[in-house]
Amino acid sequence: MVFTIEVNNRPIQARKGETILSALRRNGIQVPTLCNMKDYTPTGACRMCVVEIEGRENLTPSCSFQVEDWMKINTHSPRVLAARKTIVELLLSNHPDDCLYCERNGNCELQLLAENLNIRERRIPGKKSAYKNDKSSPAIVRDPAKCILCGRCVRVCEDSQAVACLDFTHRGSELIIATAMSKPLNFSNCINCGQCVIVCPTGALTEKIQFEEISNALHDPEKILVAQYSPSISVSLAEEFGLKGNRDINGIINAALRKIGFNKVYESSFAADVNILEMAEEFLRRQSKGEQLPMITGDCPAWVKYAEQYTPDILPLLTSVKSPQQITGTLIKTWISEKEKINPAAIFSVSIMPCTAKKFEGQRVEMTRKGISDIDTVLTTRELARLIRLHGIDIDLLEPEPSDDPMGGISSSGKLFGVSGGVMESLLRTIFYKHSGNELDETKLPKLRSFKPIREAQLKLGTAEISVVAVSGMNHAVKVLEEVRSKKKHYDIIEIMACPGGCVAGGGQPITKDENAIKNRIKALYDIDNKERIKTAHKNPQVIALYEDFLSEPMSKKSIELLHTTFTPREVIL
Repeated sequence: MVFTIEVNNRPIQARKGETILSALRRNGIQVPTLCNMKDYTPTGACRMCVVEIEGRENLTPSCSFQVEDWMKINTHSPRVLAARKTIVELLLSNHPDDCLYCERNGNCELQLLAENLNIRERRIPGKKSAYKNDKSSPAIVRDPAKCILCGRCVRVCEDSQAVACLDFTHRGSELIIATAMSKPLNFSNCINCGQCVIVCPTGALTEKIQFEEISNALHDPEKILVAQYSPSISVSLAEEFGLKGNRDINGIINAALRKIGFNKVYESSFAADVNILEMAEEFLRRQSKGEQLPMITGDCPAWVKYAEQYTPDILPLLTSVKSPQQITGTLIKTWISEKEKINPAAIFSVSIMPCTAKKFEGQRVEMTRKGISDIDTVLTTRELARLIRLHGIDIDLLEPEPSDDPMGGISSSGKLFGVSGGVMESLLRTIFYKHSGNELDETKLPKLRSFKPIREAQLKLGTAEISVVAVSGMNHAVKVLEEVRSKKKHYDIIEIMACPGGCVAGGGQPITKDENAIKNRIKALYDIDNKERIKTAHKNPQVIALYEDFLSEPMSKKSIELLHTTFTPREVIL
């Protein structure tokens, strides 16, 4: 039912059952919020979205009240503006004054609100918080002094990620957001996905910056710097520089990294192709024996940590193949170092990922060989943008450059690793080929290319049919795993990505208010797949050369030694 209401002395169309805030935004009237999150039940906690409704004595939070046909609303009356200004002034009363060097300076919602409301002085003095930064996690830094208690991190961690690492604790003026028993993050059940960082409106949650290690390596004449970057970085980095985001700028990234001082630059899409060949062979062997099914993907480190903490009984079902990040790191310090006669200890390997959990994965003990880590440092997309600016590089003036050989050749299957469902689609292409000797008709897998969090598909392999599912968001993954455990559903392969939408929406990606940003990144990756000549991992000539020259074949003794890993149950405070 559609009816007309009056807003700021003008009629607008509203729908029965929707909130006032929803009706306002749909009609192009912007009202500020701090606690409100799309697709989440409104809480009305921050009161920034209050409006004045004729006939009501008190101001009304527009996010939590439904619109009615009799309403006459004023969204920016003097009374409303005064209320919002007072709220922001109260938030600023004990907020740190370190905007100049805060991680979120220039992209802070509290800072923007203060600017929009013309707050230019601290009118309400408050007692400064004595909280210390929590830098214990390898991935995320917490600064409780900058927390404004909006509750976004609590909601996304519990509702979307099914982890509930953070929650409100204490009461009244002592209310804070903390982990269980207020322990540091590295002692908590945090899976390092970084979704809390994406939704945090201030600098209370940020990724751990690792510029110092890179700077030291850049100025060490005995170090050889090698960089790799995820396929999703090439379709999201442009957003950090105000450029059109839905395009592939991998050639520009190559050029920028070489200008910074990296000796070799690779895209981890090459290793994604290797990952596919290893997983396809592992699945076919499992299927022939009828054991350890369904096979579950393990390239998402946040999901892997979740499994180690909450579902250790299914760890044998996870593929043992390392993630593309770790495969690239391993090949750099084995195959590449042998080919170019470089001491692996002299190589400083930097990984640039869309994911804060990759920082955790890079320092796992399983990812070291003879005391040397596969990866030395992991940067996020946001950190890469800062590194480029730090070195005074204007990306508008760069000419695209290719990735270095022998890992410069990629297929579009490797690029699809950046989107939920992409790993599954790439894997099925190769499984079908290895089983039948024919290429898969891609039109058979349209269900894997939707924006739904759970996507099921079936594939005919000779007389048999395999059932697969791709799921993103840990809350949806939990539902799928429960259905598998209870035998309500049967799958042969399960792809799980912790972040909703996949790596394109990872915790290290650009923080944006553009609701279409993630869809644009996904579209860019699919556009690459549609245009690319080589669409399958098993047709990548440089991957074929890798096996002929070094690994022999997928799941060979050497492949298992270098490219496969193990997982271990973890005990955490709940």
